[in-house]
Amino acid sequence: MPAIETQIDIEAPANKVWGFLTDFAAMPTWNPFIRQISGSPTPGARLNVQIGAPGQAAMTFKPTVLAASPDSELRWLGTLMGRWMFAGEHYFLLEPISPRTTRFTHGERFSGLLAPLLMRGRTLEATQQGFIAMNEALKQRAEGG
Repeated sequence: MPAIETQIDIEAPANKVWGFLTDFAAMPTWNPFIRQISGSPTPGARLNVQIGAPGQAAMTFKPTVLAASPDSELRWLGTLMGRWMFAGEHYFLLEPISPRTTRFTHGERFSGLLAPLLMRGRTLEATQQGFIAMNEALKQRAEGG
């Protein structure tokens, strides 16, 4: 099944990176990929997320938060026509690699009957570029740039 995983090292402690990642109200001011997000980063909560990958139309979906461990992990699951048709498990992992540096992993695993058809070629590439752009913007914001 298709998947994307990106990483970036950020010269900021995990709690600072987490603060920017979960400040949903401010996210549209700095994030080129997640254009709008509302809801609560707590397990079981439903979010309202609008994403815009480079060169792609914006999409809005309502995933369910699977995990939210402060300074460590945020994970949600979005589906289209049921989990068996199309699902995307989106995740953000924060790993302290020193007291002042965090490795940020940003990825998504796609599954369901439509995943190989919907997440391929240009769409998969654009989504990956969106992840990378978000990672770079989070790095710049957390590092104070």
